[in-house]
Amino acid sequence: MTLIPLDEVRGNRTSGTRPRLPPWFKVRLQQGPDYQEIRQVVDRLGLHTICEEARCPNIWECWNNRTATFLILGDICTRRCHYCSVTTGKPVAVDRDEPFRVAQAVQAMRLRHAVITSVNRDELDDGGATIFAETIRQVRQLNPTCAVEVLIPDFEGDRAALRTVAGARPEILNHNIETVERLFPSIRPQGKYRRSIDLLDRAKRLGMKTKSGLIVGMGETEDEIREVMRDLRSVGCDILTIGQYLQPTRQHLPVSRFYHPDQFVSFKEEGLALGFRHVEAGPLARSSYHAEQQASP
Repeated sequence: MTLIPLDEVRGNRTSGTRPRLPPWFKVRLQQGPDYQEIRQVVDRLGLHTICEEARCPNIWECWNNRTATFLILGDICTRRCHYCSVTTGKPVAVDRDEPFRVAQAVQAMRLRHAVITSVNRDELDDGGATIFAETIRQVRQLNPTCAVEVLIPDFEGDRAALRTVAGARPEILNHNIETVERLFPSIRPQGKYRRSIDLLDRAKRLGMKTKSGLIVGMGETEDEIREVMRDLRSVGCDILTIGQYLQPTRQHLPVSRFYHPDQFVSFKEEGLALGFRHVEAGPLARSSYHAEQQASP
């Protein structure tokens, strides 16, 4: 299989403030039968995936391995984070039939591990927690042997919303911290670092296996990365992902630094030494990358 530089896949030639990616950014571009089948299932059932909406560089690998991350509650987010390519605006009405269609897609794809995330829906009383819980239940009903991982928003700190999701007993509850505390106000202006840490703490107290993700290359220092890792371990977070930030469009935050693959190896070693049960770290690592392997005891 020919490895394609990610710059060429994205049509991202060297230009002004958006430099060419380092040589280690290469992806396998293959639209094989599994890739095509997943696209057909998603289109037929009228579903969204974060793989597409967030322009994930791993979509070819994951879809060819029959893995996809479903995006529920529509594809329009009520927040505007300066690193994220998901559309921001006024969301459409909640689709009450969506949980069942996700369950149908999981069945059609024959998934052993389903990952479900959402846009932020701050205008809803529960932030969409009820739809998360119903999606977990519907997936389980049609696919009793499938493990379910949810990647949830912070629900603006609503404890009842978290209890609603936790009550459906997903195998893994993920909430991405994304960046270091110092950068939260400028990069995630509608989020709060301590609120996210507190959510993971409460999820662990509710009996969840917890997970979080960090994107690097947005202006943080290595010591700040280590501080985030310590904060996550202080609330018992089990699984950590660390990946390189890639500027999705020229309107988004520019990359401040490209970390070498060896640095990600060091982050993984440090994370495991801190007590994380699993650390997925690498330039192309994302919160759902190799998710099924992370769920293993």
